[in-house]
Amino acid sequence: MPFYEHVFIARQDAAQAQVDQLTEQAKGIIEQGGGKVVKVENWGLRSLAYKINKNRKGHYVHLAIDGPWAPVGEMERQLKINEDVIRYMTVRVDALEEGPSAGLQAKQAKERRDAKWGRREDEGFDAGEEGAVS
Repeated sequence: MPFYEHVFIARQDAAQAQVDQLTEQAKGIIEQGGGKVVKVENWGLRSLAYKINKNRKGHYVHLAIDGPWAPVGEMERQLKINEDVIRYMTVRVDALEEGPSAGLQAKQAKERRDAKWGRREDEGFDAGEEGAVS
């Protein structure tokens, strides 16, 4: 069967439970159509490159799929009509990656960098910090 990698972005104000529900819904559609979701990665809340529908951030979810196109197309149709999803993309690939994807590796690298410097995710620049803009 063909392999697909699918990423969707949910709205920034969607709760993590809603994002998990969207992921389970997508997995259910694929499995009902005779496919198999090999890997699910939740990349978390990340900044967007540009505003999309007044959103500056979004919850990213990556799915690695082994199955025919029909259930993948149905999953895309369902995501298209869901108002919590702001973008999605599916790409057919020759083989699925075994380890963590590039998006998850970038998130882990950022977390290690922040831990090394003692930063928390919710911290920003203070007015007293070097490089801060007033």
